[in-house]
Amino acid sequence: MPNPIITPAPYTPTVALSYADSSSEAQVVSNINPLPVAPVVINKPLPLAGSFGTSATIGPFTPLLKEPIFLVLEGTWTGTVTVLRSIDGGATKRGLTAMGRTWAQFTANVCEPIWEEVESGATLYIDAVLASGTLTYRMGQ
Repeated sequence: MPNPIITPAPYTPTVALSYADSSSEAQVVSNINPLPVAPVVINKPLPLAGSFGTSATIGPFTPLLKEPIFLVLEGTWTGTVTVLRSIDGGATKRGLTAMGRTWAQFTANVCEPIWEEVESGATLYIDAVLASGTLTYRMGQ
């Protein structure tokens, strides 16, 4: 059993966290009187998910900012899947690049982080040009 802190004590100063209650009185935080906080709830966007057997462009996916975006491609398929980005509501879509080179373009199954968005309002799309097979996809956070 821990020893209680007794004040005044010449060797242990008492330091306590407190907050102002509704009448502006200081309330010391304890297990009986916890700090009045509420958890922050972040609503993650619904993932793009599904499957198809013909070429298609799927989207938009509107990501949270500064959070990794994961792409899963599965199935028995041949072709090319490219992740596209738009900043004008999908009117113009461009392939992702990194240091001037094509980024997020796939010809096989993957499960990996592909992007981290920093611009509010940007949307992402999955563009698949399939030669054969069925592709199952999921893009989410």
